[in-house]
Amino acid sequence: MTLAITGATGQLGRLVINTLKTKTAPGGIVALARALDKAADLGVPARLFDYDAPETLAAALEGIDTLLLISGSDIGRRVAQHGAVIAAAKAAGVRHIVYTSLLKAPHSTLGLAAEHVETEKLLAASGIGHTVLRNGWYTENYAMGLPAALEHNALIGAAKDGQISAAARQDYAEAAAAVLLDAGLQGKTYELSGDESFTLAELAATLSAQVGKEVPYIDMPEADYAAALSGAGLPADLAGFLAHCDAEAAKGVLFDEDTQLSALIGRPTTPLSKVVAAAIG
Repeated sequence: MTLAITGATGQLGRLVINTLKTKTAPGGIVALARALDKAADLGVPARLFDYDAPETLAAALEGIDTLLLISGSDIGRRVAQHGAVIAAAKAAGVRHIVYTSLLKAPHSTLGLAAEHVETEKLLAASGIGHTVLRNGWYTENYAMGLPAALEHNALIGAAKDGQISAAARQDYAEAAAAVLLDAGLQGKTYELSGDESFTLAELAATLSAQVGKEVPYIDMPEADYAAALSGAGLPADLAGFLAHCDAEAAKGVLFDEDTQLSALIGRPTTPLSKVVAAAIG
């Protein structure tokens, strides 16, 4: 069986490949990437794969049995990109696609959700066997802002006391690897999230405990948070998107009580304290 990973040089793709290499022969793993030079250190065969060059995709998928389609990062263009990959997979004879979707996508109010829902529909209509991994939030989405919180002595956000059932990126990578390697886990839709939820105030408290000083959480209106992020140098579109996600988190959109992720990976999901420690070095 030959496995292929799209977005192989991205943060999730790299972790999936590294996890797979501990469980199966590297020669049976193919990295699919836009830039082959960035895939040189992965230790597996690599093929050029650009979502925006659909005429080239089927040839790159020749001989692939199972494909991990990691959702693209170009918000607003992903349905067309994913559709091109699915069509190419069908033309190349790929037998199974594993897709990284969004937690509770059909019911989510996040702006990200619609493209995931449409991609899931394309998969259902394709006739190709498929598995949907509806990934919750990555803990790193918040942890990456902790150095700045330390610098300014405050963690800011707009999530109020919303519970966030996040998990580490490595947890999601291990779940993807498990599904790719075990046909008995395929053909299903998984809602994946962390075992334990936290609020941003609890994140700030965890940070405070680890650095030995109080770093408070300051909750802000969505528009003010977006303005603060923009003032810190983020592009306006990205700042608005992040503020929107926080505002939806305040409504419980990122909360989930299921334990399908820990069941897939055979261990508890990574504790918040461990991700915080890694983020602040």
